[in-house]
Amino acid sequence: MNEVLTTRKTARRIRASLKADCSKCFGLCCTALHIIASNDFPINKPAGVPCDNLQADYGCRIHSELRGKGFKGCTVFDCLGAGQAVSQKTFRGKSWRENRNIGEKMYQVFPIMEQIHEMIAYTAEALSYELPQTLAKELSRQLKELEALTELNADELAALDLVMYRFSLNELLISASDIIREKNMKNVRIRGRELNQTRADWMGRKVAGQDLRATNFRGAYLIAADLKDTDLRAVNFIGADLRDADFSGADLSASMFLTQMQINAAKGNNKTKLPFYLERPSHW
Repeated sequence: MNEVLTTRKTARRIRASLKADCSKCFGLCCTALHIIASNDFPINKPAGVPCDNLQADYGCRIHSELRGKGFKGCTVFDCLGAGQAVSQKTFRGKSWRENRNIGEKMYQVFPIMEQIHEMIAYTAEALSYELPQTLAKELSRQLKELEALTELNADELAALDLVMYRFSLNELLISASDIIREKNMKNVRIRGRELNQTRADWMGRKVAGQDLRATNFRGAYLIAADLKDTDLRAVNFIGADLRDADFSGADLSASMFLTQMQINAAKGNNKTKLPFYLERPSHW
């Protein structure tokens, strides 16, 4: 029992640690990514070219004004700590600005590390729940493999086939979600509602104030949905599109597989309850 509790506690710590620390990053999201002018960005920027607003110290010149100047996408993006991992661990503190010959490889590795961190986040979160021993062991094995990938050098990272890792992890996460949701269904009044909303179209749906506990929104489209004051505990949000969904007053405290980027893209307020590992967006 103590070993199980220790595993769950460690998993919570790992999940909570996956946060972007821009002070330890060489502005990779401002440099490596390809930006297309849209509602989220006012400019076009090729991949590998620094944004004009990136300063010499890798800070943003207009950080406090991003939304007002049309850079909404910058306030939504979150790398789950991949930026500082690539900057400080993979490249040992060497910057693309000081060592231009490493820039291209750095930009190539950044999105790969981001995907690895995302898989670690999902795996660690799943392990933080009370699960059958067999499933917990499989998730623990997967977590160790994923953490080992973060120690690879740049060439090894660039050569990875992440599809293989995603495929094996996918089934484990589905099993974990089903088990957690099943436990919570005992206390939920279903009243004929369909709990499986996998890849469903809920764009603009108005469901304010409803009890949506234990719903599976895996890969669903909830763009601009009105979810104010809803109960979303034990809801699976993995891969769901939450852009402009309104969670004002909603209870997301025990929702599953949410990321900071999903929450940053949504709307909410100071009454929105979030999982322990997420921060309330400043633009809320």
